[in-house]
Amino acid sequence: MIKHLKTLLRGEVDARCLEKPNVRWFIAYCIAIVLGSSVYGATIGLWRAPLQSVFTAIKFPLLIFLTCIGNGAVNGMLAQVLGSGLSFRQTAFAILMSFAVASLILGGFSPITLFILYNAPPLASEQAIIGHSVMLLAHVCVIAFAGVMANRRLSGLLRKMSGHDTTARAVLFSWLAGNLFLGAQLAWNLRPFIGSPQLAVQFLREDPLRGNFYEAVWRAFRHLFV
Repeated sequence: MIKHLKTLLRGEVDARCLEKPNVRWFIAYCIAIVLGSSVYGATIGLWRAPLQSVFTAIKFPLLIFLTCIGNGAVNGMLAQVLGSGLSFRQTAFAILMSFAVASLILGGFSPITLFILYNAPPLASEQAIIGHSVMLLAHVCVIAFAGVMANRRLSGLLRKMSGHDTTARAVLFSWLAGNLFLGAQLAWNLRPFIGSPQLAVQFLREDPLRGNFYEAVWRAFRHLFV
C-alpha cells in the first residue's frame, strides 16, 4: 500500500492500475483523498475560526466520497454506453484515482493558502468582507487548478484504455458533467466551508436542504445583471 501511495505522489499512475484494480489501490486512493483534502480543507475554514477549520477538514473528503458514491452507477453506465470498454469497477477506480490526484495537489498547496490566509484582512478587521472574498477567490483558483491537472491524468488513462481520443473525451466530459452537477449541489448542502463573517460557526446551516446551488447562482446573476 505504501508503494501505491508513493506512485500516486510521484504522479506515475498508469493504465495498469485500471487494468487490474485491487484492494491496495482502492485503499491508497482513499487514504490520499482523506489526507490531501482534509489538510487542504482545514486551511479553507481557518480564516473564519479554528472550529470551522475542523468542520471543513471533515466535510471536504466527505463531499468527495459522496460525489463518487452518488454518481458511481451513472458513470459506470456512461462508460459502457460510450464504448470505453471500462467495467463498473474500473470506472469507480478511475474516478477515485482522479480525486486522489486532485486531493494530493490540494494538500501540496496548503502552505501557499496558509500564506494567503495570514496576509488577508482578518475576520476582526473592518475589511473582513474583503478578506472573505480574497480567500474565496484563492481557493476557487487552487481547486480549479487541481481539478484540471487531475483530469489531464484521467484523460491520458482513458485514451490508453479505450484506444480512441474521441471516446476518451466523450467519457471524460460526461463524467465531468455528472460529477460537477452532483458535487455542486452536495457542496451547497454541506455548506459552510469558508464561513461567512456575519454568521456563526456551524457544521451545517440550520436549513441545509433548503434551496439549491443553481437557485443561488441564478439569484447572484440577477443581482449583478438584472
